[in-house]
Amino acid sequence: MASGAGEGGAVDMAATRHRSLTREQVQTIARALADPRRYEILKQLGAGCDAVQCSVVRGWVGVGAATLSHHMKELEGARLVAAVRDGKYVTYTLRRDVLLAYLDHMAKL
Repeated sequence: MASGAGEGGAVDMAATRHRSLTREQVQTIARALADPRRYEILKQLGAGCDAVQCSVVRGWVGVGAATLSHHMKELEGARLVAAVRDGKYVTYTLRRDVLLAYLDHMAKL
């Protein structure tokens, strides 16, 4: 499945418009967004355009490492964030293509 992100993390709008989500994907995203901390993480990631280190995300929500790991795994599982691992360091970016596809799906209800 194409991510819709082009060079430099830019979103390919043509790919975004053609992305469709399965019912299971929509439900997984809805569950991920139902948690206030995960919603805040996504909101903060969306406010910027660069990849963000895990330690920065942790500062946004003020939780322990294990709790943050759980929340980030939920967001990754919903494909709302992409994680890049470099040894013990992780950086996250918002998957705008997936979020836009979800919003498009919800707008059609």
